[in-house]
Amino acid sequence: MRKLLLVGNANCGKTTLFNCLTHSDEHVGNWHGVTVEEKEKEFLLGDEKFLLVDIPGIYSLTPFSFEEKVAVQKIKENHNEKILNLCDKNNLRRNLFLTLCLLEDGFDVTILINNIDKKSNKKIDLNKFSKLLNVDIFEIDAKGKETSNILKKNIKNRFRKAILPYFNSNFLQKSVKEQCKIRYLFVDFLLKNCVFELKNVYGKSKIDNFVLNKYLAFPIFFLIMLAVFFLTFFSVGSFLSDALTSALSYLSKPILKLIESFGVTWLYDFFRVAVFGGANVVLSFFPQVVLLFFFLSLLEESGYMARVAFVFDDLFEKIGLSGKGVYSLLMGFGCATSAIMTARSMDDKNAKIKTALACPYMSCSAKIPIYVVVGGAFFGAKNVFVICGLYFLGVIVSIFVTSVLDRTVLKSESKNFLLEFPPYRMVSAKKVFQILWKNSKDFLIKIGSIMISMNVIIWTLSSFSFGFRYVGENGQSILQSLSKIVAPIFVPLGFGRWAIVSTLLSGVVAKELLVSSIAMFNNVDINSKNLISKSILLSSSAVFFPSKASVLSFLVFCLLYTPCISSVAMLSKEVGKKWTFFAILIQFFVAYMMSFVVYNICFAAEIFGVLKVCLVLIFLLLFCVSMWATARFLKRKKCGFNCGECDKKCSRKK
Repeated sequence: MRKLLLVGNANCGKTTLFNCLTHSDEHVGNWHGVTVEEKEKEFLLGDEKFLLVDIPGIYSLTPFSFEEKVAVQKIKENHNEKILNLCDKNNLRRNLFLTLCLLEDGFDVTILINNIDKKSNKKIDLNKFSKLLNVDIFEIDAKGKETSNILKKNIKNRFRKAILPYFNSNFLQKSVKEQCKIRYLFVDFLLKNCVFELKNVYGKSKIDNFVLNKYLAFPIFFLIMLAVFFLTFFSVGSFLSDALTSALSYLSKPILKLIESFGVTWLYDFFRVAVFGGANVVLSFFPQVVLLFFFLSLLEESGYMARVAFVFDDLFEKIGLSGKGVYSLLMGFGCATSAIMTARSMDDKNAKIKTALACPYMSCSAKIPIYVVVGGAFFGAKNVFVICGLYFLGVIVSIFVTSVLDRTVLKSESKNFLLEFPPYRMVSAKKVFQILWKNSKDFLIKIGSIMISMNVIIWTLSSFSFGFRYVGENGQSILQSLSKIVAPIFVPLGFGRWAIVSTLLSGVVAKELLVSSIAMFNNVDINSKNLISKSILLSSSAVFFPSKASVLSFLVFCLLYTPCISSVAMLSKEVGKKWTFFAILIQFFVAYMMSFVVYNICFAAEIFGVLKVCLVLIFLLLFCVSMWATARFLKRKKCGFNCGECDKKCSRKK
């Protein structure tokens, strides 16, 4: 079977073309690093079967980042196979640099110019272009069905030797810098003779005057995310979630009545709590998860996400990362497991490890039920601000941890961040639907395979003693015995009850299980969020929070402590067992310390008043700043030169 290698710069439409030709639904995004490993799939062109290989985006045959090394290695291993070199019509000057590198190395190349922006006023003389390079060149729409017909007619042309008349005979003997210069001169020659009505800046929009403004960029981003959270967790999301909860409860009642008629208590409890209850609780939050993915896909497909990376690049550079890290962290809002995988696109090994370790601190979709049920019980409508605070706290902690690692054991070299601005586009309903379908399917499969089975295990541990005797609600279960041993550790955090500790243990398996565990321990209808929320307010309940301080402490701990098993497994795969073990220790330590601080500050505020506590915190902050400023002053005095350069290495000698 013949191979076709799909090669090109990042963000030129390779994965879109791959999906079109092979009828796949691989994830497509407007940024560098979405494709982090090659994808292969068979497809038919006429009567002949081909294997299409989607290669991660590269800019030359000299690799820098991890995925570029993978791509270049894959290309060189298949030197005799045909390459479909995809170029963006609006970025030909940059894209053709890679084309020349491929032609210089003797690859069999067919150039496909992707007309991403159909409103582009660029016109290309394809015949002249093809003659100058002596290769086949076609203009296509990566989403269009006619692309396969073009390839079917022309794919059999093989090894037409490229002619590069602009290169001189001793090209290969020149330095890398001189070779690059000559290539760009030749590209300019091609564009001048074959492409007309060029735009000066592709992707530039008047909207960017506000979105990229140094004073407005961050407030705009925060307002957008606040709107997303409000619509997802309240308003539309809350309405859809309540409606689905009612429907699920109605459907499960007849089956539970039938099982109850058997007169076997433990069997009825098993199906009511472990099977139907566990699935129903998680499924009741399915609309909110779908909404979150929907809004993130809108931001991604519109072109705004690339601007977010640009806005955060300066900040991330200070902690040894680049704007690429924004994508991984934002994906952490959906699923930490997939976010960790995208860390492969970082430029060096240390940056990859730091990014992977930072992803689990983000609020993934599995934590939504915890925030809504537990936070809603104490804060009501104001819970939207609590949720927003938790999301931003996750970002701040991840940046802080990464910064500490960058200054100690994982220092990264300074790298140039190549960022592409796609134009603002009307979002494709088909593409958004594909993203929602894929993420929703993954979420439901996860529930079906892991969540229900683990809920059954937790119910068994919480309902039977070590002698495997059914104890129900009143006896000493296996889980209760184990949790009572660990519970004292959490007393300083405000939630040292065994049942709460048990829910945290179940959360290590999957964060979605926390809510179903609360319902199980409090013996309430597992299909009703309102009943679960009310139960944690009652002192007679197993899972009970005495104050807002203890609730906030618990939510912060849930945000930051050890991620689910699937995320731990992905960490081990990407960064190794040593760093995974280190990450788990750091996550528990950070979660414990942050919860301790939050609990004591909130507890003090409840006793002494918010204003007094704020004044004390301001005083402590000013004291720390004063000590830091004094230390910097003394360091400069010690140098002996009042040059103001002592933060850097002073080149002067005494």
